Amino acid sequence: MTRPDDILAKKRFLALTIMRLMGVAFIAIGFILISGGFTLAGQPTDRWIGAAIVLVGAFDFAVMPLLLARRWRSPKDL
Repeated sequence: MTRPDDILAKKRFLALTIMRLMGVAFIAIGFILISGGFTLAGQPTDRWIGAAIVLVGAFDFAVMPLLLARRWRSPKDL
């Protein structure tokens, strides 16, 4: 790898790591909303909002890094 390739690889690794950390944060916030730790619109609505946030966080944590890694994969002709 050349120097610019190393810099690009570090930036992409940082992006994947931040994506996973944000997914974990969304999951934690969603579970706090579901349990009633703080309120936004009242408890029945907060459970649905929390469930939606947990699903978005799970997608961010598990699926998005795989999609980005596939998109950023090096060409096989090298």
